[in-house]
Amino acid sequence: MAEQHADGELRYYTEADKPTALRVADRLRWFVDFMGRAASWLIVPLVLVTCWDVIARKLQIRDGNDELVFGLQYWLVNNVSEFFGSTLLQELEWHFHTGLFALVLAYGYVWNTHVRVDLVRENLSFRKKAWIELLGITVFLIPFTCVLIYFATDYAITSFMQNEISASTVGLTNRWIIKSVLVLGLVLVLLAGLAAWLQVWMALFDDPNRRHDMMTLEWPEEEGTMIEGKKRIELDDTEPVIPVPTNQNKEPTA
Repeated sequence: MAEQHADGELRYYTEADKPTALRVADRLRWFVDFMGRAASWLIVPLVLVTCWDVIARKLQIRDGNDELVFGLQYWLVNNVSEFFGSTLLQELEWHFHTGLFALVLAYGYVWNTHVRVDLVRENLSFRKKAWIELLGITVFLIPFTCVLIYFATDYAITSFMQNEISASTVGLTNRWIIKSVLVLGLVLVLLAGLAAWLQVWMALFDDPNRRHDMMTLEWPEEEGTMIEGKKRIELDDTEPVIPVPTNQNKEPTA
């Protein structure tokens, strides 16, 4: 929403005249968003494997002396594949769980869904908020993420070189794969931080009358209209899904 200011008209950049910094930020955000949406599908095998593990483990038939007559999971392990063993399935569950959260961490950042302690920040002016965001990304997010990437990479390489496997003899092999996923998740966080840094930098040092999409801040004229990166919907401004009954045809009571 552009408003007329004394020093000029507020205008959003178009794709044709968008500066290189903002183009790079858009590409980084698109990639992080794409990876996050793709990784979110890991919730499906996570739920399926968890449910199957619980059902197969508990589906048993016992005789009057509480001796096991038939156990679904026991039968599958001995007659189909060791893949159906409870230990292996439980390790597969936390592999999916780790991959899911590692790969959507950056997705949450580009949509501004992470928890913020805004007791002070929310009462500051736009430029002060932008400076806090810029310094926070520069001093904390980017350096800390780089340190984590360094140690996580060494963690994954060591696992690969040692051919690390599960501590259980019937667990999963190739433990380096899930540790590499952690590295990828941290790289996505770094890319998301760089995209936010470029956007905030342009907001502070570009033409004050030019506008562009922001992931972690709201422009002064849009303040309060967004929630977690999405436009706020006022219930009073929406049409009810179910018509609200009126009292026009209601019979008077005695």
